[in-house]
Amino acid sequence: MPPKKKISVIALDPRAGESYKSDIAELFADVADISVFSTLDGSAAGTLDRADLFVASTDAYGSPEELMRHIPIDSQTMAVEVSFRWSELRRLKELPAGSQVLFVNMTQTMAREAIAQLEQFGITHVHWIPFYPDAPEIPGVQIAVTPDERRYVPSGIETVIDLGQRKCTSGMMIEIALRLGLESLLEGAAFQEYAREVATSNYSFDRMFARSIRLESQFHILMESLEDGVVGVNEKGEVFACSRRAEEMTCVSASLVQGRRCQEVFPYIPFTQCLQSRQTLPVKAIKVNGVNLSVEVVPVIRQNACIGAFALLQRFNDVEARQSELRNQLFHKGHYAKYSFADVVGQSRAIGKTKETLARMARSESPVLLIGETGTGKELFAHAVHQASRRAKGPFVAINVAAFPENLLESELFGYEEGAFTGAKKGGRPGLFELAHRGTLFLDEVEGMSPALQIKLLRALQEREVMRVGGNQIIHVDVRIVAATNEALEQKVRDGSFRRDLYYRLSTLPALIPPLTARGDDVFLLTEHFRQELGGSFRLTEPVREFFRRHAWPGNIRELRNAVEYFIYTGHEDIGMEDLPPTLFLSGSSSLRPSAPPVSETAKPSGPFHFILTLLYEASEAGIPMGRESLLRQARAAHVPLSQRDARDILADMAARGLVRVSRGRGGSRLTPKGRELWEHSQQINLVDQLNYFNQ
Repeated sequence: MPPKKKISVIALDPRAGESYKSDIAELFADVADISVFSTLDGSAAGTLDRADLFVASTDAYGSPEELMRHIPIDSQTMAVEVSFRWSELRRLKELPAGSQVLFVNMTQTMAREAIAQLEQFGITHVHWIPFYPDAPEIPGVQIAVTPDERRYVPSGIETVIDLGQRKCTSGMMIEIALRLGLESLLEGAAFQEYAREVATSNYSFDRMFARSIRLESQFHILMESLEDGVVGVNEKGEVFACSRRAEEMTCVSASLVQGRRCQEVFPYIPFTQCLQSRQTLPVKAIKVNGVNLSVEVVPVIRQNACIGAFALLQRFNDVEARQSELRNQLFHKGHYAKYSFADVVGQSRAIGKTKETLARMARSESPVLLIGETGTGKELFAHAVHQASRRAKGPFVAINVAAFPENLLESELFGYEEGAFTGAKKGGRPGLFELAHRGTLFLDEVEGMSPALQIKLLRALQEREVMRVGGNQIIHVDVRIVAATNEALEQKVRDGSFRRDLYYRLSTLPALIPPLTARGDDVFLLTEHFRQELGGSFRLTEPVREFFRRHAWPGNIRELRNAVEYFIYTGHEDIGMEDLPPTLFLSGSSSLRPSAPPVSETAKPSGPFHFILTLLYEASEAGIPMGRESLLRQARAAHVPLSQRDARDILADMAARGLVRVSRGRGGSRLTPKGRELWEHSQQINLVDQLNYFNQ
């Protein structure tokens, strides 16, 4: 049951206030709590507590402005309106014509208002004289009429007619119901009895008629805005409403069926059964003019009587499409991009160039392929690309392809119909392509997709359409693809395990995400970012900072974040070498190697290996990668015998030893901290001895 409304009555005289409360309670006691405040007894002083409606007599405060100073801001207010009972007016009609009659009230204004109202109701056969406290006595007057104010009637009056407190008008009661949203009470027997008792002008009935017109207009607007067809009949089964959509579905004209019996116009709609049973009839399927419709018939019950019924019509295709759309909206919860390019922490040249490139690519509709080692933040960049694209307001849906077995991945990507396989969800389920409609689908570790699914993915990209597992309906999708891979994808293309046509489709706009070792002092910006994010407090000592600079970071940013979280739980303010997590000792940091063997003064390293090592070291100092073609060009200029195969084999050997990081395509090769240390030692010791040292 809804909570009761709160009505506050404000009057000059507390007795009048109690009378108004009693009248209002006749109709609203079950749905509202009613309080009374009086200016005479001081209960209406100060600011009153909040109420759903304040009903105030015009003499309570003297002016509307004074009233507003005593009630909370934005409160609903209305004036008390009072009238006489019909029985009292009949009694006054019996007064001798031409008599002088005092109308006694507590103020002159109230007395004059009452007299004007009596004359409006036709009590004009006597001469009314307003009388109130301190008014001059009128000699010879022997009749007085008062609304429960006998104490002000002058002594010596022979005939005193006490009408009692005037009743609140039915128009006022209508206004209260409308203000509080309680219109249904107006149709009850209590209100009808009240309206019959209290004298009224045509004002209340005009209000009721205006309300009826307004409700009819609102009903028409509602009918025409519904996607369903609506047909309404009255208690006799006569059609009184037929919406535009119902006209289209049934091929009838609303103007021609108005007032006709429902059996004549809509024999296929069970209106008669609904009116007789007064029960909602279950949805049934019918065919009208070759179109399948679903029909539901609902009775309209008022005051325990059935006063009509409505039929709701829907086309089957409309129902299915609407359910699919709503299901997609439910599943879209949580499918949004969380990060933008502003969330990418770093000031290095490498990361700045990557952000600029991807920001330009984001404006395109072509697929983007993010290439980078594990832990470099490829998914963060995928979020950022979506946020910077024209699809930013659409869904962002992400999936790690390598995390799903083939059969499950297919149903995740393309969805499935009910009964497609054992355990399939009732009603089926849309796939990620459907959920990403008009947005972005991020495929992480795309190199892990099976050949069979590669074919389905290629078709989805080419045709912009999918079919659910176990289904036979083509579903159009508008999806922008962002894929991510490590540097093994090109190798998979070469060995035939990844389709070349799909590779070129995905790599329309390729972008390299730099490893942490290529980002210089970004490692310290990221350390501080993670420290603040995790709520820690510590400082890196200089030996640890130097360790960070020389560490290989095979796990990249993910490995760094783990280290920061580890530092927080050491409980140390200054992080020294002894505070490094054990995982860093296992990840190949050059700082952990034992001291180099004794230096040979006469040993001078030479040959193609050392030549390439030297060029890579110089490129490392300049902060740029070195491609194989550049190595060969400089070897020819220095008259160093070096063939394409030699360069490839030497770089492969260096990569196997962890000395260089070789990127595919134009990414070039970069010296690792371990390779840098080898070159530095090679300046002093024999190269062969040094290689033996690193093979320990």
